[in-house]
Amino acid sequence: MTTLLLIPGLVSDARVWRALAEASPFPVANADVSRDTRIESMAARLLSEHPGELLLAGHSMGGRVAMEMARQAPGRVRGMILANTGHDGRKPGEEPKRLAKIALGHEDMEGLAAEWLPPMLDPARVNDAALVADLTDMVLKMGPDVHERQIMALLHRPDAKPGLMQVRCPVLLITGAQDGWSPAPQHHEIAALLPHAEVHVIDGAGHFLPVERPEKMMQVIKGWFDAQFTAGQEDA
Repeated sequence: MTTLLLIPGLVSDARVWRALAEASPFPVANADVSRDTRIESMAARLLSEHPGELLLAGHSMGGRVAMEMARQAPGRVRGMILANTGHDGRKPGEEPKRLAKIALGHEDMEGLAAEWLPPMLDPARVNDAALVADLTDMVLKMGPDVHERQIMALLHRPDAKPGLMQVRCPVLLITGAQDGWSPAPQHHEIAALLPHAEVHVIDGAGHFLPVERPEKMMQVIKGWFDAQFTAGQEDA
């Protein structure tokens, strides 16, 4: 039986993929990416903890983990949903900014959330009090130690391009039109490396597309499920 493994991103938890979990035609499992300091280690541990065939849904950093899982165990991955993600290695000048965020997190996690979250959202949603409160609660619950481990994993992230060129499963790439962190062209670059990939850009969403526009996201994912796995659970 195929399991849909939901992989959250930086300082995120299962609520990011809640809409997909509730509507999935496949059995669902939530991935824990809070314990490791390398993307490769996250991927290896998830493959060990979740045996059998997998469909992977990764958001942001979780998309990088999904790509690494497909590199490590291509025969086990039936498909991937990659949302608001990237595939490059560390960029020049990135490390000081990331380390400053780690320091801020240990000093004032609420301050980190207040600084980090607004640019992650569609500017039209920044004043959505309920959305911001939910995401802030998520970040605070993850805490500064998880934040540090995950930032270190991102700083030492592998360049995913060589592995992507070996992927043969179907891949759905989705992002928000207002995502300034992982913009649409980046997803088209990933798709260009894959033989079976499609890209969907959803208006009115930033980097947290799965919680900003869950209904529109699910319309896209359901269509992809129908096209790629027409027998649903019977085919799993």
